Amino acid sequence: MTRQTTVFKLTPLAALLVAGSAFGTNGYFPHGYGIKAKGMGGASVAMAQDSLGGATNPASMVFAGARVDAGLEWFSPRRDASRSGAAFPTLNGSVDSDSTNFFVPEFGYNAMLKPNLSLGVTVYGNGGMNTDYPQGNFNCGGGPANMLCGSGRLGQDLMQLIVAPTLAFKLAPQHSVGIALLLGYQRFEAYGLQAFDNAPGFPPFTGAPGSVTNKGYDSSTGVGVRLGYMGRLGDSVTVGAAYAPKMNMGKFDKYKGLFAGQGDFDIPAHYALGVSIAATPTLTLAFDYERIDYSGVASVGNPSSAMAPLGAANGPGFGWKDIDIYKFGLQWQMNPAWTLRAGYNHGDNPISGSDVTFNIIAPGVVTSHYTAGFTWAMSGGDELSGSLMVAPSQSVTGASMFNSPALLGPGNGGNETIRMRQMSIGLAWSRKF
Repeated sequence: MTRQTTVFKLTPLAALLVAGSAFGTNGYFPHGYGIKAKGMGGASVAMAQDSLGGATNPASMVFAGARVDAGLEWFSPRRDASRSGAAFPTLNGSVDSDSTNFFVPEFGYNAMLKPNLSLGVTVYGNGGMNTDYPQGNFNCGGGPANMLCGSGRLGQDLMQLIVAPTLAFKLAPQHSVGIALLLGYQRFEAYGLQAFDNAPGFPPFTGAPGSVTNKGYDSSTGVGVRLGYMGRLGDSVTVGAAYAPKMNMGKFDKYKGLFAGQGDFDIPAHYALGVSIAATPTLTLAFDYERIDYSGVASVGNPSSAMAPLGAANGPGFGWKDIDIYKFGLQWQMNPAWTLRAGYNHGDNPISGSDVTFNIIAPGVVTSHYTAGFTWAMSGGDELSGSLMVAPSQSVTGASMFNSPALLGPGNGGNETIRMRQMSIGLAWSRKF
């Protein structure tokens, strides 16, 4: 059995491992793909350091050469939510989400079919941070309840897995284009949202009762594409660009009463531009700009105050706005064996104060990420790389949905705050062929 056949047989296994992942730093996208990029604030569009190009810039794969990369990241998000100032004291309080430790695999493989043509595969994912709040000490007038007046625990789990076969071709010795076919699978679960399922004592929120909460996992699939370009402008400057249009996914039928469009939940369009500069023979500086168009997915971007039933085509969403992300990284080759990295990633907060209540279960409010990393080049073409990311606490406060005239009335529902901080540590093994 050839090495290439062996690696491609391992790809489904890598996909299954990533399917258990959960993370989100720039909204519900991670701050970078690949342990090397994660050590540089996520900057990667104009770098060709590994076989994760299917997730970043497909054109980089033909410059990356023949290699395999496999890594594992420990990711720890800490989330909490609180309410104060409500007219009924039993609605006030705070709660911390459990589920604070996740292990996130990564996998990539690249083969050189010709000196100017490569074929590879990248397996990666996005996640919704898996909130899992205990019921707490809340009471909505009918007995013990969670923070959103449902029963039992409150939370959600969103995972998006992409397997990306990638083809890259050199148009000229220093210029390449690439395309990645994005084969998507996603699953979702929500629980503790009984108050939004037309529960007695509450106004009718949904047009599809029984399809809002506590339905277990539902899944859907879809196909998309990512296009990329990379060009080396002389000996010192490399530029890159990548674009992925909105990826149409099948609907979450079990949650057609929650998500706008009868359970529709697509993956938003996103694009990135990057430049890397070899300032010296041993020091490289990298910068990426990325934009994620969350507003283009109704179930994510529609305002939570939309005057329509949950699940309708124009129904409420999470109110996420489009975000701009800036990634800065530096890489210093200290000696032939050791390379050190550092970086900073700043992304807009997609959530405004007017949408805080809906986002108690999806508090993607982190904006700043500080990173560091290394690679140890061992004998025989093997490498060991590591990364560290710290994202300080960020919060958003706004008026509670309970201030609605249909519920407690203006001023009686109080204010709510959602908060998150994060940390991750990753290790990856690579082999060049």
